[in-house]
This record gives sequence, C-alpha cells and structure tokens, in this order.
Amino acid sequence: MLDGVAMRTLEGLQPTALPLEALVAAGEPVVLRGIARDWALVQAGLRSTQDALGYLRRFDAGVPVPYSFGGPEIAGRPFYNEDFTRLNVEVRRGLLTQVLDEIADTFEDPMPPTYYVASLPIERALPGFAQANDAGLAGQGIEASASIWIGNRVTASCHFDTPENLACCAVGRRRFTLFPPEQIDNLYPGPLEPTPGGQVVSVVDFDRPDFARHPRFRDALASAQTAVLEPGDAIFIPSMWWHHVRSLAPFNVLVNYWWRSSPAFLCSPLPALHHAMWAVRDLPVREKQAWARIFEYYVFGPGGRAAQHLPDVARGDLAPFDETQARRMRAQLLARLNR
Repeated sequence: MLDGVAMRTLEGLQPTALPLEALVAAGEPVVLRGIARDWALVQAGLRSTQDALGYLRRFDAGVPVPYSFGGPEIAGRPFYNEDFTRLNVEVRRGLLTQVLDEIADTFEDPMPPTYYVASLPIERALPGFAQANDAGLAGQGIEASASIWIGNRVTASCHFDTPENLACCAVGRRRFTLFPPEQIDNLYPGPLEPTPGGQVVSVVDFDRPDFARHPRFRDALASAQTAVLEPGDAIFIPSMWWHHVRSLAPFNVLVNYWWRSSPAFLCSPLPALHHAMWAVRDLPVREKQAWARIFEYYVFGPGGRAAQHLPDVARGDLAPFDETQARRMRAQLLARLNR
C-alpha cells in the first residue's frame, strides 16, 4: 500500500462539541481521535470480536438486508471483471444475523470470501442501536442520515461522495487515503455504470499500481493524505474528496453520517452532470468552448454576476433559489425532458 502525507488530527474533543461547522468551512479532511470511544459497540469490540457480533445481533430487526458477496479470488476488493462490463461480486439478501454468522465463519480462513454490508440505514435495520451509539450531530442542528458498514477485510475503491461525511470506526481498524477533488484526472475514474457501490470509482489498484497504464497516478499520490483509524476514532471527509478505504481486521464495522451543507431544496448536481454529458459533451469543439463560457457565466462564476445589472423583479431564475423557485424549476425540467 502506497503512503501519503499524514492527515491532520484533532484529539481530546468531546462528541457533543465537535467543530463540524468549522470543519465544513475549512474543506479539509481531519481525523478526530476517540470521539466514539464510549459507544457501546466500540466497547464491546474492544472486549472481543464475539462481543461485538453479539451486540449487533441484539438489534437485528429481522428484515432481509442487501450485501455484496465475492469469492476468495477477489481478495476483498469489490470491483470489475477484466473488461469493466460486470462486477466481480453478487448482491445477495439475508437476515443480518445470518450475514454476521457467515462472516464469523471466515475468521480463520487465510483466503476468505468477501462479505460487505454497505450503507445500511441504521434506523430501519437496527432499531434502538443509535441510542448508545451516536455522534450527536442532531444536537448541532445537523440532519444527517446514519448508515452502518459491516464486513470482513474489504477494500472500498477510491471514490467521492457529494455530501459531507463523518465516518466513525466502531470495530476493527481502517486505513483511509484521501485526495482533493482536483485529482480526478489522475485517479482514472471507471465507468459510471455499473459501479461497485453506486458511485464511480478509480480503476487503479492501490496495492499494486500499474504506473505504465496509469502514469498520472504518481501525481495524485503527491497530494494524498492517509490515516489509520482505531476503534472509537472518526474522520471528517469533506464533500467531493476522493477516498480509498481498506478494512484491516477480520471483522470491521463503521458508522457514518452524511449531510449536505446546502439547502435541502437544491437538487443533487449528479443529474446535471449526466444531462450535460448528454447535451454538451459531444458537440463540436467550437460549440463546447462557447458553452464552457456560458456555464462559467451562469453557474461556476460568482452567483450574483448574471443578474447584477437587472432589477430585482426581472431576475427570475437568475436570483438565488428558494423552495418555490426550486419546485418551479423542477417542473420545467421534467416538462422539457418529457417532450
């Protein structure tokens, strides 16, 4: 595994006083040591893996949950086949207790199959779990969705997420390698569909990088930041930062919280990306250059520039969006797409 610069670390913080607003404003990843140390699951895992398994079984809601399964040959890395047309794992469904039992059966296997329960909503699948295992974001006025990630030695290929992310290592250890958004070209993103986890991933094998095929990855490594999280540690991953995550123990559990810093009435930029690819990407170069200037003027430049010479009553969608304007824009777009 390749090394990067050690990530900035904060210690001695109280979970009820996390400086999340300041972290979001700074836009840099930070390790928050020990903020989840008192969680009941963390304490169970520090006693033994069996205690952690037993603790999770107590909250199983008895509903089938999706999980990824791959044979020993994938070496813990949900990814693609050779021509990137199919995934190397299959999605199964089973009771959480059953999945935990199957993971436990792999502990002594030197080449185990891969089990990965990814982004499972805690409120639905583990009712009551959050009462003794919570990062306290609601107390800071942050509405965040809480998810749990469970598996054996799994590697999540490098990807980005659009929300802000607070990830708490509950059981086992995890190694994070992060890259700023501008490194996208040097990370060699794979297909938009299919994807191992719902988001585009880098096709570079971080354990065995092929610099002949991916020479720009050396440039990405120059800006990499790394950290190993112990049970009870957390990491703040800013929106749009690429992150590669490797689980280092035979059994690993992570709880994460996603939230947006932008108003809820603003839609995700991802549909806009897909629409722009459809509408703009394959135009003649001269037209693309003209549209690049138009996008810079209306979208990527200063928010008020396009309307500053107009009276307020004439600004329409050039004015900052509110909930009413967002609904109207959504209706207009749906009408145009459905013609």
